[in-house]
Parts: sequence; structure tokens; C-alpha cells
Amino acid sequence: MSDFNVTDFTNPSTFILMGVPGLEEAHIWISIPFCAMYITALLGNITILFIVKRELSLHEPMYYFLCMLAVTDLVLCTCTLPKMLSIFWFNDREINFSACLAQMFFIHCFFATESGIFVAMAFDRYVAICDPLRHSTILTNPVVAKIGLAMVLRGSLLTLPCPLLARQWPYCKTNIISHTCCDHMAVVNLACADIRISSYYGLSVGNLLISLDVFFITVSYIQILWAILSLPTKDSRLKTFGTCGSHLFAVLNFYIPGLFSILTYRVGRNVPLHFHILFANICLLVPPMLNPIIFGVRTKRIWDRMLRPFTHKGT
Repeated sequence: MSDFNVTDFTNPSTFILMGVPGLEEAHIWISIPFCAMYITALLGNITILFIVKRELSLHEPMYYFLCMLAVTDLVLCTCTLPKMLSIFWFNDREINFSACLAQMFFIHCFFATESGIFVAMAFDRYVAICDPLRHSTILTNPVVAKIGLAMVLRGSLLTLPCPLLARQWPYCKTNIISHTCCDHMAVVNLACADIRISSYYGLSVGNLLISLDVFFITVSYIQILWAILSLPTKDSRLKTFGTCGSHLFAVLNFYIPGLFSILTYRVGRNVPLHFHILFANICLLVPPMLNPIIFGVRTKRIWDRMLRPFTHKGT
């Protein structure tokens, strides 16, 4: 292990990812559930994309946003899991300095993009339920495409300062990162400089972004709930609310683990480092794995399309 302790340098060509410190002997066992979740995420999101592309009846704003979510989930888990598995399986700990900064950018950019897509999906449900007659004129295909592009640009522009600031710091302590990936603070904490600007920027922008997105989703669903309660019959209320159920499950699946991870990182000083690292990876992997299941099972049109080859087998 002492071979990794490199000192007296300012611009390391590589960093060393340690995986899960303290649980090195269990890396192979830890890799099994993570690999299974990654495969599930790949198959699930690719299936969603394939079904929506092939089924013309699903070419609607709701399913376009679902495809954006699937692409975002694929990028989010693929930018971290392959490297993590190479650490666990082959002890391949080195990562190029530029590749590390690129990974940092993709993690935070697409996390922010996914949060924005959930806001867009909430807006879609709001228009569909509260103003259904104008839904097709408000959310046209060009508008949906512009919303998707805006979410990616928003995530990119807000995230870009993090790797740019990280690149300028001198690293004269060590090149060892106690993590499975190039998390923003895990990298800049290695710098031998005043990194408060990086720390404050990452914390303030991240908290502001998530707070605003959660606020807009909450406002949308308050309006949706008010409209649903105004419907005349119980059946119509249940049916209308059912169209929002999958989105609500996915929102909770995305924000609650992330919020818990932030809280334990900020106030859980006595929480072991390996717990922080494992839970951070779970937060990155579980939403991409569960989102296709949530939308596939709870969205009747997708579920029917998935079952069609089996139900029509004998015809």
C-alpha cells in the first residue's frame, strides 16, 4: 500500500482510487450485488428506450421524458460502475487525471440533469391533468426537445466550474482518493491549497438546485392533487392519480436516498467512511435500476407492450 503514497508533486498524472477502504478483503463480494444492479439498470433502461421507439402510440411527451430519463440513467451508472468493478475484480485502481475530472463532471452533470427531468415530468403531469385541452398545444415535440436540451445545458453549465476549479489546485499531499469514483470533494480535499471556493460552490449550487427542483415538483403536485380532489367520482380520482403514481415513486426513489446521503455526510461524523462510500454508490445506482421497473410495472401502456409477445404467442 505504501507504493501508492506519492508526495511532493503538483500535477499528478494519475489518481489512485482505493475502492472501499477497510473492506478491501470483501471487494469481490461487494461487487456481486453492484454488478447485478448495473446489469438490471442497463437491461431495464434499454428496454424502455426500445419499447417507446417501436410503439408509435407511445410517442407522446410523457414517454419522451421517460426516454430522456432512461438515457440519463444509463450515463449516470455507466460513468462510475465499470471503473468500480475493475477496482473490485482486477485491482485496477489507477485513473488518469483528466479522466478523473471527466468522471467528476459526468456524475454531477447528469445527476443535476436527472433532477431537472423530474421537474419536466411533473410539469407534463400538471398540464395533462389541470389543463388537458391545451396539453398537445403546450407540450409539442419541439418544446419537449428544447426542455430536454435545457436540462442538459443547465446541468453542464452548473457543473463545469467544479472540474475547472479542481484542475487548477496544486496536489502536493497524495494522489490517493478514498473512494470508488472521482467524487468532487474527495478529489479537491487532496489539494494543498485553500479550496473553500470549490467547497462553497459545490455545496451552495447543489443545495440550491435540488431545493428549487423539489419546490417546483411540490408546487406542481399540490395543483395536481387539488385538481384530482375536484373530480366528481372516486373512480375518476383514483384513475387520474394513478397516472402520477409512477412519477411520484421515481421522485421519492431519487431524492430520499440522496438527501439521506447528504445528511449523513454533513452531520454523521461518527459514520464509518466505508458506509459513506457504499451509500453514495447506492444513490447513483439504485434510481437507474428501479426507474424502469417503476415505470414499466405502473405504466399500463408500457406494461402491456412488454407483455404483448407473451400474450400473443399462440396467435
